[in-house]
Amino acid sequence: MEAIVKNLIEFLSIELAVMLTAAMPIIELRGAIPVGISLGLSPMHATIISIIGSMIPVPFILFTIRPIFNYLKETRTFRKLVNHLTDKSINNNGHRIQKYGAWALVVIVAIPLPGTGVWSGSLAAALLDIRFKWAFPAIFVGNLIAAAIIVNLSKGFMNIVA
Repeated sequence: MEAIVKNLIEFLSIELAVMLTAAMPIIELRGAIPVGISLGLSPMHATIISIIGSMIPVPFILFTIRPIFNYLKETRTFRKLVNHLTDKSINNNGHRIQKYGAWALVVIVAIPLPGTGVWSGSLAAALLDIRFKWAFPAIFVGNLIAAAIIVNLSKGFMNIVA
């Protein structure tokens, strides 16, 4: 019985590590899927755990970032950082998102490059006042596309290395 519990805790700690990696900004599922595969999870399992992990911050960002940013803009310490993040998010993708709406969010989240992903898409959606009922599904679909791209790249890389 002790061995079963030990194996279960070890397995769950791998899943939790992958999920938390996917929830981190910048890394997101683009880094979590290869991490999960390298830790012994199947590509499908790593992908599912990574998708779940990367979507955890989305509702929090969509609902809370504007009040947090408004509060931080009033402080001397964080005003410059908040203005930089806001300007970067809106200037980089704002005009595309306003023109194409949820479809632009799908594309921005789906492209597996630095500066794109669920954190950037959620931040842009929140700052541009895109409603949750449009933003969340668009971010989710973009995340699914990014996951498919990353898992296929990871499988290809593993085939070359192995």
